[in-house]
Amino acid sequence: MTPEVTELRVSVPEAGRRLLPLPVAAWHATVGAGSLDGIGKGDPVLVHGHLVRRFYRSGAGARSLTEVVATGIKKLEAPIDP
Repeated sequence: MTPEVTELRVSVPEAGRRLLPLPVAAWHATVGAGSLDGIGKGDPVLVHGHLVRRFYRSGAGARSLTEVVATGIKKLEAPIDP
Protein backbone atom coordinates (compact mmCIF):
# COMPACT_ATOMS: atom_id res chain seq x y z
CA MET A 1 0.00 0.00 0.00
CA THR A 2 1.37 3.41 -0.97
CA PRO A 3 1.54 6.02 1.83
CA GLU A 4 -0.84 8.92 1.25
CA VAL A 5 -0.33 12.52 2.29
CA THR A 6 -2.54 15.59 2.09
CA GLU A 7 -0.81 18.94 1.83
CA LEU A 8 -2.55 21.92 3.39
CA ARG A 9 -1.63 25.58 3.55
CA VAL A 10 -2.66 27.14 6.85
CA SER A 11 -2.76 30.94 7.25
CA VAL A 12 -1.36 32.02 10.60
CA PRO A 13 -2.03 35.59 11.75
CA GLU A 14 1.10 37.55 12.60
CA ALA A 15 0.40 39.96 15.48
CA GLY A 16 -0.94 43.20 13.99
CA ARG A 17 0.27 42.35 10.53
CA ARG A 18 -0.51 40.03 7.65
CA LEU A 19 -1.36 36.34 7.44
CA LEU A 20 1.64 34.04 7.12
CA PRO A 21 1.19 30.94 4.93
CA LEU A 22 2.42 27.75 6.61
CA PRO A 23 2.54 24.46 4.69
CA VAL A 24 1.30 21.37 6.55
CA ALA A 25 1.90 17.76 5.50
CA ALA A 26 -0.72 15.41 6.96
CA TRP A 27 0.24 11.75 6.43
CA HIS A 28 -2.94 9.66 6.48
CA ALA A 29 -1.32 6.82 8.43
CA THR A 30 -0.37 9.28 11.22
CA VAL A 31 -3.36 11.64 11.45
CA GLY A 32 -6.03 9.30 10.08
CA ALA A 33 -7.66 10.08 6.75
CA GLY A 34 -11.01 10.60 8.51
CA SER A 35 -9.66 13.55 10.48
CA LEU A 36 -9.29 15.46 7.21
CA ASP A 37 -12.92 14.93 6.16
CA GLY A 38 -14.98 18.08 6.18
CA ILE A 39 -12.04 20.49 6.32
CA GLY A 40 -12.32 23.16 3.66
CA LYS A 41 -10.83 26.49 2.68
CA GLY A 42 -11.25 29.06 5.43
CA ASP A 43 -12.08 26.56 8.19
CA PRO A 44 -10.35 27.14 11.53
CA VAL A 45 -8.16 24.14 12.43
CA LEU A 46 -5.91 23.02 15.26
CA VAL A 47 -2.72 21.31 14.07
CA HIS A 48 -0.36 19.28 16.26
CA GLY A 49 3.03 18.28 14.93
CA HIS A 50 6.61 19.34 14.51
CA LEU A 51 8.43 21.83 12.31
CA VAL A 52 10.74 20.46 9.65
CA ARG A 53 13.09 22.52 7.54
CA ARG A 54 14.08 20.92 4.24
CA PHE A 55 16.94 22.03 2.01
CA TYR A 56 17.20 21.42 -1.72
CA ARG A 57 18.86 22.75 -4.84
CA SER A 58 17.08 24.03 -7.90
CA GLY A 59 18.04 25.99 -10.99
CA ALA A 60 17.83 29.14 -8.87
CA GLY A 61 20.34 27.78 -6.32
CA ALA A 62 19.97 26.47 -2.78
CA ARG A 63 16.51 26.82 -1.23
CA SER A 64 14.81 25.85 2.01
CA LEU A 65 11.23 25.12 3.00
CA THR A 66 9.77 25.04 6.51
CA GLU A 67 6.62 22.98 7.03
CA VAL A 68 4.64 21.33 9.80
CA VAL A 69 4.50 17.53 9.70
CA ALA A 70 1.16 16.95 11.40
CA THR A 71 0.64 14.30 14.05
CA GLY A 72 -2.95 15.44 14.55
CA ILE A 73 -5.42 17.85 12.98
CA LYS A 74 -8.89 18.89 14.09
CA LYS A 75 -11.48 21.20 12.58
CA LEU A 76 -12.57 23.81 15.11
CA GLU A 77 -16.03 25.22 15.48
CA ALA A 78 -16.42 28.73 14.13
CA PRO A 79 -16.96 31.29 16.90
CA ILE A 80 -20.55 32.37 17.44
CA ASP A 81 -21.08 36.10 17.07
CA PRO A 82 -23.10 37.63 19.95
